[in-house]
Amino acid sequence: MTDVQTPATHPAPGVLSRIFRTEQDGAGDGHEQVVLCHDRSSGLKAIIAIHSTALGPALGGTRFFPYASEEAALEDALNLSRGMSYKNALAGLDLGGGKAVIIGDPNKDKNEAMLRAYGRFVESLRGRYITACDVGTYVQDMDVIARETSFVTGRSPEHGGAGDSSILTAFGVFQGMRASAQARWGQPTLRGKRVGVAGVGKVGHYLVGHLVADGATVVVTDPFEAAVNRVRAAHPEVEVVADTTALLQAKLDVYAPCALGGALTDDVVAALGEFGTSVVCGAANNQLAHPGVEKDLADRGILYAPDYLVNSGGVIQVADEIDGFNFERAKNKATRIFDTTLEIFTRATSDGVPPAVAADRLAEKRMREISALRTVLLPAARRA
Repeated sequence: MTDVQTPATHPAPGVLSRIFRTEQDGAGDGHEQVVLCHDRSSGLKAIIAIHSTALGPALGGTRFFPYASEEAALEDALNLSRGMSYKNALAGLDLGGGKAVIIGDPNKDKNEAMLRAYGRFVESLRGRYITACDVGTYVQDMDVIARETSFVTGRSPEHGGAGDSSILTAFGVFQGMRASAQARWGQPTLRGKRVGVAGVGKVGHYLVGHLVADGATVVVTDPFEAAVNRVRAAHPEVEVVADTTALLQAKLDVYAPCALGGALTDDVVAALGEFGTSVVCGAANNQLAHPGVEKDLADRGILYAPDYLVNSGGVIQVADEIDGFNFERAKNKATRIFDTTLEIFTRATSDGVPPAVAADRLAEKRMREISALRTVLLPAARRA
């Protein structure tokens, strides 16, 4: 059953129909619940999308972004929440997938009242959805949201939280990249390889640090000068190019999309093939612009590490916070991304499918098998 609270204007029918689409195995695109949140006094317009609770409460971050329309925001929320179901499943977490988006410019529109109003909408779901940081939201924002709801992670260490989840997100991507290097070149290192990082914001700049320490030659681009300057200050040896087009032409061994989704378009994949890139492994969510891109990558001999597999370090970090955060424990779990990535590559080869298909199958298998446990009736708790 889908629950929709209506904002000022309705989403386009064609987009809204996606909410109600279901598949019999419970692991498809059908969403369990979508809430459209509107608080007129604070100016909040937000969408909370719960894709699946087959494995447990839906965990996923809140994105604050100036979408061109409510339709675009809804589309992003649906895609991102589905990705979280698969991400949490592959990470071995007992958590389902959800995501939220707040419509607006975080640099202009964000305020305490808006965040607290959003927190009350999260609280109204009574634990079906647990939020965290994403693009445009930060640890300090989670502390404000937490004044209205207990279903929030990624809080500051002062409040018992895990702090910046970008740290283990980048670490996990690096583990996936090491596994990709093992599969492609026989050694789990990027030493001597030329790696291009598109986007050096919250996650990308940490990833650059890992790559430099591993001995890679790193080329970066980012539209925000401040982000580039931060990387230059920490790693003056890093090469900077003007834009993504120039990055794709930089004769990379590895391309790491670390900004927004949809980065792997037909044109981008063609450029990667033309200039000899061997591996794609990055932090951005929903990198494939449309179904079929994963096959195009495989046909061109480009090894693709599925994004929701390798960027799961952040959700592993904030999930650990639910039971009392321990950084070393969370880091050890994120280290396993290396092994899972190699497993996906092995399954892809044996099944004759692209890695993205192999990853989907493994995630869907876990969701299907664990959700089936609900047929086992548990006795009601004895009353005192």
